Amino acid sequence: MKSWWIKTVDGAMALELRDIPIPQPGPGQVRIRIRAAALNRGEFIAGHGLHTASVARPAGFEASGEVTAVGEGVTRWKVGDRVMGRCDGAFAEHGLVTADEVFAMPERLTWEQAAASTVVFLTVYEALMAHGRLAPGEWMLVAGITSGVGVAALQVGKALGAHVIGTSGSLEKLERLKDLGLDLALHTRAADFVPAVMKATQNKGVDVVVNNVGGSVFDACVEAMGFQGRLAMVGYVDGQVQAPMDLNALHSKRLQLFGVSNKMRTTAHRVAAAQALERDLLPMLADGRVTPWVDQVFAFDDLPAAQLCMQANRHLGKLVVRVD
Repeated sequence: MKSWWIKTVDGAMALELRDIPIPQPGPGQVRIRIRAAALNRGEFIAGHGLHTASVARPAGFEASGEVTAVGEGVTRWKVGDRVMGRCDGAFAEHGLVTADEVFAMPERLTWEQAAASTVVFLTVYEALMAHGRLAPGEWMLVAGITSGVGVAALQVGKALGAHVIGTSGSLEKLERLKDLGLDLALHTRAADFVPAVMKATQNKGVDVVVNNVGGSVFDACVEAMGFQGRLAMVGYVDGQVQAPMDLNALHSKRLQLFGVSNKMRTTAHRVAAAQALERDLLPMLADGRVTPWVDQVFAFDDLPAAQLCMQANRHLGKLVVRVD
């Protein structure tokens, strides 16, 4: 079968198309015929995320497809089931998944939408629901709202009844998000948004912050938070992993800061998160309260072109590869 592999070459993420055997599921695993797989910035842009492997490895980690075989002990899935979820080596014709880390595809979703759902909505579930505890009527700030996580956070925030403020360096992308209910669009990449946030919230500050940008705006995010605010540190597309911390603000405003990452998670941690997502957020995908935002779909052989599109930051939401 065809399979894309990725490794770091001269500081950049390089892709290679290989022909490898079709994998066989082990105990607790399911094999799927992959129909679509989504790109994630942390994998495809060196220095922006988790993966900087100098040795080639299978590319991709979320997909949608049909079950073609099940391993020993798997009773939840059968051949022919349409599923979506975490899939290491997703940019391939076939892939193996842990049976407890995939979900039944909502009927209303396309293959492409389903492939683009798992990572962003797992991240948003933890940022806004599990740890952020976003409540109706509260204010939320999303720094870098035009990313895949940012667009998903906007949709879930509105579904939960919150007011949403978003920042982006692209005015055109912000305009497109107004149809999703964005309450205040701030056209900036800099840490200069605090006055506008305080004005919108009548100087109370926001209740929840999702920081997709990184260290360059961290201090401003803290300054924009209100009493007992919660901040989710999601990404650092600015490449800045260090930031100053106002301990007086942390202390006096009784703030809560937490990271959302899979770097140190075990399989048990991931399974628990998947079960929570299935219980609390998947119904929103099924009934249409939220819809995965797929900006562009590429052919399987055009994965390098999709990577270039991501590097140029021309997209809004998610980029997906169709596997025919």
